[in-house]
Amino acid sequence: MRLKGLSIIASALLFGSCGDKNATSTKQGGNTVIDTASVKDLHTLSNADSIDMKHLSLDLEIDLKTKKLGGWAIWDIDNKKSISTLRLDNNNLKIDSVLVDGKHSSFSFGDKQEHLGAALLIPIEKTTKKVAIKYAASQDATALQWLEASQTTGKKFPFLYTQSESIYARSWVPCPDGPGIRFSYSARIKVPQGMMAVMSANGNPQQANDSGIYHFDMDKAIPAYLLALAVGDIRFKQVNERTGVYAEPEMIEKVHYEFADMGKMVVTAEKLYGPYRWGRYDVIVLPPGFPIGGMENPKLTFCTPTVIAGDRSLVNLIAHELAHNWSGNLVTNATWDDIWMNEGFTVYFERRISEAMNDKTYVDMLWELGYQDLEAAVEDFGKDSRKTWLKQDLKGKDADEGLSDIPYEKGALFLCLIEQNVGREQWDTFLKQYFSEHAFQTITTEKFLSYLDKNLLKGDSALYKKLDINAWVYGPGIPSNAPRAAMQRFEQVNMQRSNFLKDNNALGLITKGWTTHEWLHFLRKMPKPLNIKQMTALDAAFQFTKAKNSEIADLWFIMSLAANYTIAYPEMERFLSVTGRQKFILPLYSEMVKTGKTNMAKDIYKKYRANYHPLAQGKLDKIVQ
Repeated sequence: MRLKGLSIIASALLFGSCGDKNATSTKQGGNTVIDTASVKDLHTLSNADSIDMKHLSLDLEIDLKTKKLGGWAIWDIDNKKSISTLRLDNNNLKIDSVLVDGKHSSFSFGDKQEHLGAALLIPIEKTTKKVAIKYAASQDATALQWLEASQTTGKKFPFLYTQSESIYARSWVPCPDGPGIRFSYSARIKVPQGMMAVMSANGNPQQANDSGIYHFDMDKAIPAYLLALAVGDIRFKQVNERTGVYAEPEMIEKVHYEFADMGKMVVTAEKLYGPYRWGRYDVIVLPPGFPIGGMENPKLTFCTPTVIAGDRSLVNLIAHELAHNWSGNLVTNATWDDIWMNEGFTVYFERRISEAMNDKTYVDMLWELGYQDLEAAVEDFGKDSRKTWLKQDLKGKDADEGLSDIPYEKGALFLCLIEQNVGREQWDTFLKQYFSEHAFQTITTEKFLSYLDKNLLKGDSALYKKLDINAWVYGPGIPSNAPRAAMQRFEQVNMQRSNFLKDNNALGLITKGWTTHEWLHFLRKMPKPLNIKQMTALDAAFQFTKAKNSEIADLWFIMSLAANYTIAYPEMERFLSVTGRQKFILPLYSEMVKTGKTNMAKDIYKKYRANYHPLAQGKLDKIVQ
């Protein structure tokens, strides 16, 4: 439905989901938190909307050799509404026993539900203050990747890391697992001697200790998807007084070089939208199996090694994860239907950081590549698909289905459109106020639109007409008023591509000074498939098959599969053996199947499946059947 002539508030009410209009504020972990009791999150089985989940204390032991994680999860609660049963999210946890205020208690499980697991049910009283659960995670828990020594970069010691987003925290901690539910936490983590443990919390060590026992504290209320833990042979190196990097010993110097500008990024972000509220900002580069680019765990971004290109050409990903510490971590989407409030804001903020640290022509390339990604997503879903709305509808679906380029790129373009219509200065003032006033709170799409109406648009009917907000938030596809970046640098790229397609003379192309973004645009817009002569000429001139840049390499291998350019296949297999990032491996395996190379896909996948995270395995199992 497309509504005309209505204020933002009126349209939000008509579309429903505006359940937070009667919301109140409460205190959790020393922070003000919006009471989301009236906002229905369909991806949690918990009843944290009725019971105040104040603080989580973890006491866990990790055995890397036997792949065991277990111990105690102790919840401090306030049962103000006299609820008789505490419901916590659980996905295949092995519950040993439960204590309620120090006394042994019975427990049971609800019916298992697809995607969600089965609720852990614990009887409680009005006066109950503490619930302790002794448990162990399953070895095949979705959030956990247990790596053999051979699957790490150093190949000397096993490794463990977690990936809790979107609803996978429940597979390693019994908890209320929804983005709109915030709590503080502390942890005592025991690991094998000589290994280091790090978490999304205060207390991260800068060298391994002798005891193997580490203590952590997150005093700010966060949602469960930001719970994070990594254990292994890890080293630390400082970048500046409040930033640093963690990695395996074999990677630490490379990572330190690549992320040398992290401190400057933090300062740049603060100048745009206010102070960084989390103390330190560190990054850990994980072993190759990490399934995503980066995960914005507070105080410690988890990052893929595929951004370590040796020339700092892919560090824009760090700008993205840093930006999440305002959009997402500081102000969090109340449900996964509102994921654009997290990712769209972050892409916009990331590009503002990149513009401030480079120039407008540089960030224009990012905007254009993002637009191309959005076009591809809309084509894939269908231009009229409900999946292309910003406000998602994930009822009965895997929460991860919302994590497409729609919330990222369409969301960012929507914010860019507002900026262009109200002016950057006024827009920046609004955003700084928005982040400050909603710090450590959760927010729905409708609450944001109401806030936007009240504090920026102020009933300006002409401005409403220009923005056509309902087309963006509650409509499909790419609205007709979508901004499009200037093509200054890409016009030169287009010229060089045209020249090559005329005469196949790759050596004569003018490419000096090109960034990753120019090369991606150059290759993306090539006809598909190229012929073998063209592929050979490009490879001879630019050594694409041996590219160290993962973005360029992945695109080249997809082109090679389409063109039957077999020379690239051995290097493509090597790439798949050391890369677990879904952004790269899913399209590559899909292209093998699409181009009739299913047997090749099966053979390669059989060799390297164990290297991939369970999330990636689940998707690849469906592709490579």
